[in-house]
Amino acid sequence: MPGFEVDLTNCDREPIHILGGVQPFGFLLAVDTDWLIVHASTTTLRYLGDSPADLVGNPLTQVVSAHALHAIRGRLQIMRGADAVERIFGLPLVDGGEDFDLALHYSGRMLIIEGEPSQTEALIEAASAVRSMTMRIAARSSFEEFCHEAARQVRALTEFDRVMIYRFGHDGAGEVIAESVRPGIGSFLGQRYPASDIPAQARALYERNWLRIIADIDAEVSPIVPRISVTGEPVDLSMSMLRAVSPIHIEYLRNMGVAASLSISILRDGKLWGLFACHHYAPKHISYERRTAAELFGQLFSLTLESREREIETRRHAEARALHDRMMATVVGSPQGSDTLSPYLDDLCRLVQCDGLALWLEGRLTLRDSTPDASNVHALIRLLREKDTHTVFATSEIGSLLPSAVSWAGKAAGMMAVPLSRAPRDYLIFFRKEEAQTVVWAGKPAKLVQVGPMGDRLTPRKSFEAWEETVRGQSRPWTQVERFLAESMRVSLLEIVFRLTDLADEERQRANQRQELLIAELNHRVRNILGLIRGLISQSRAGVSTVEQFAEVVGGRVQALARAHDQITRHQWGPGALSDLITAEAEAYLSDKADRVRLKGAPTALAPDAFSILSLVIHELMTNSAKYGALCDQRGYVTVEWKSDARGDLIIDWSERDGPTVKPPTRRGFGSTIIEHSIPHDLDGEVALDYRPEGVRVRMRIPARYVTTEGVEVTAAKAKRADTPVRAPERMLVVEDNMIIALDLEDMLTRLGVKQVMVASSVSQALEALDEDLPPFAILDVNLGAETSFPIAEALQIAGVPFAFGTGFGDSAAFPDRFRDTPVLQKPYSAESVAALF
Repeated sequence: MPGFEVDLTNCDREPIHILGGVQPFGFLLAVDTDWLIVHASTTTLRYLGDSPADLVGNPLTQVVSAHALHAIRGRLQIMRGADAVERIFGLPLVDGGEDFDLALHYSGRMLIIEGEPSQTEALIEAASAVRSMTMRIAARSSFEEFCHEAARQVRALTEFDRVMIYRFGHDGAGEVIAESVRPGIGSFLGQRYPASDIPAQARALYERNWLRIIADIDAEVSPIVPRISVTGEPVDLSMSMLRAVSPIHIEYLRNMGVAASLSISILRDGKLWGLFACHHYAPKHISYERRTAAELFGQLFSLTLESREREIETRRHAEARALHDRMMATVVGSPQGSDTLSPYLDDLCRLVQCDGLALWLEGRLTLRDSTPDASNVHALIRLLREKDTHTVFATSEIGSLLPSAVSWAGKAAGMMAVPLSRAPRDYLIFFRKEEAQTVVWAGKPAKLVQVGPMGDRLTPRKSFEAWEETVRGQSRPWTQVERFLAESMRVSLLEIVFRLTDLADEERQRANQRQELLIAELNHRVRNILGLIRGLISQSRAGVSTVEQFAEVVGGRVQALARAHDQITRHQWGPGALSDLITAEAEAYLSDKADRVRLKGAPTALAPDAFSILSLVIHELMTNSAKYGALCDQRGYVTVEWKSDARGDLIIDWSERDGPTVKPPTRRGFGSTIIEHSIPHDLDGEVALDYRPEGVRVRMRIPARYVTTEGVEVTAAKAKRADTPVRAPERMLVVEDNMIIALDLEDMLTRLGVKQVMVASSVSQALEALDEDLPPFAILDVNLGAETSFPIAEALQIAGVPFAFGTGFGDSAAFPDRFRDTPVLQKPYSAESVAALF
């Protein structure tokens, strides 16, 4: 590529100096401490000069406006960290000029300013989109579903043809473990790629720079002028977002038939765990803001992945600690010597998930389950002593260390040895059987690279045809967690051995302290990760223990507000009937139990502000009663009675009877906070909560200024429950321009029994879909950015296909007359409202 140089001869070089070309959709200016332009490359700012050389030597103040310079200086003020990058969106660089998206970072003493034209038509609410994407992956229970959903979300965000999650193995090779792909272009799921496909230098860049994009592999890049900095070295563009990539990588992608790519790093403990690898088979550029959202999602995915793995590690370490405590309790005062460990050998096997073990202690050998013969174990112990191992040693291929081990790989192909004394004498050895497996490589791994016309640099392979290899003589690899567990247990076993052999108290205390330090470090790291994750969610997380409960609690509260909002907007944002509020909440949440909520009181309405606040309170009361109170069984009931006092204030009494015996809660969750503090804080009212044994009683006082009894119209209707059996069509068309809403609606329809959901984001896409296949039913978002879905509705009307509109405006008055009788779904959609369509 023109203007691009990269040193592949020293992968450990720091920093990674790169003199790069800039991709054609952006520009780069390097500014020294005097705000003088010392390097430039521009393909999108031609009006700044006839060539990049015209910019070099000029003060930045002569190139950009004072307003732009002020914005840049302000953003630099908050920049923190060696590899920090700050972003500015929609900034005009010259007065009256077009808007640009900028990225700022330091390269040594130089400030690097990169930019590209803003794409206003592609703007998204990055924070909202990423929050929804993160909640969706968090809702997936298994690791496979978690990764598949993440790939699906990234593809929906970026609209690339193929999105893969590429995980690096212990040997550096990569494997595609999840994939979301456009139909008709084949799948790479399960294929492996050798470690040489992504050299060490590239991996080091991925650890520092979360995201890289190549919009068009055939595009000409603009060189950096001048090529060499005043220090005599190339400019370090490791953190550049626009830097052109190695011609080797371009050739690699071209050989795959890929025209554009996007890579998002997945890190764990600051190290490269894997990548989101996005491929497109035609040139494709996505806006910087959308790339920023993808980068943020990659970071949150990394944190969530690490949190999940930490939770598993924490459970396994807790098991190790419990086993340690049991063994120590047995050892204290025991005269049995090495036999003291025998009852716990099976527990040790389960802890590290092995097929057998050998314990060599005090000159005695104990074998359990699948192990080599005693003579072969002695040969292994001699080998370990020769290696002078003082820490845990693990291998998945014993035959690579001891050739004779190939013959008994069926019993033990891999081992993890735990030394049990300061000198390499006693050992606990865990064994795993051979796991013969067929590995699918993307091309034959034995002929991956050749020395080509670029001299000593590597020429990328040209064949990516799936190639199978059968691997024998190896066990399942020992994970880092299992090694850490073994090291932790080594400390425990050392303490036991020291006690059994009457070694010094000092040695025993060191072992105990080391174990405590290891567990404390683990707890510290887990708490840090969980703290980061908790910081992304709201107060509603309090009191719930699973993601499903979290989604149920938050969803219930949002839907309670949505129902209140619908009732208010039904009266042009006027007062809403109190009985409507309570009835709607009872019907939506309790279904067949709703008649056990008895209402007593004259027709009364509440102002919109009070109506919304009270809807949350009633929702929490109804939820608590259905879970723990009078409505949780078949006998109890709730009476809600209201009346006005002498001042005109509305007094509402909530009384529960005939349910389980009530006990005051031992803790206050967020729901209790809503019940007790919402009305006093927001309405200046009062709430008295009484946990009587025979049933909860709540008295609420709503000030008179929020209450009216004139012209109250009761309109609440019975809602259809999401779990009520429905006869949903097998296929449906959904037209929605918001990706997150479309995905959410697709999930709701799938749960209701719809087998195929076609999603379109524009009128043209929807009409093309209708030309190919007419669905039995459709849901159309009325407003699609700059257009409406009415042309789609007309086409469906002509074809005789029933449909419903979706809208967030809460009013169908603006619909054309021909659509007056069309069902309307109010946003936010709920499973109940969608189910009511069928």
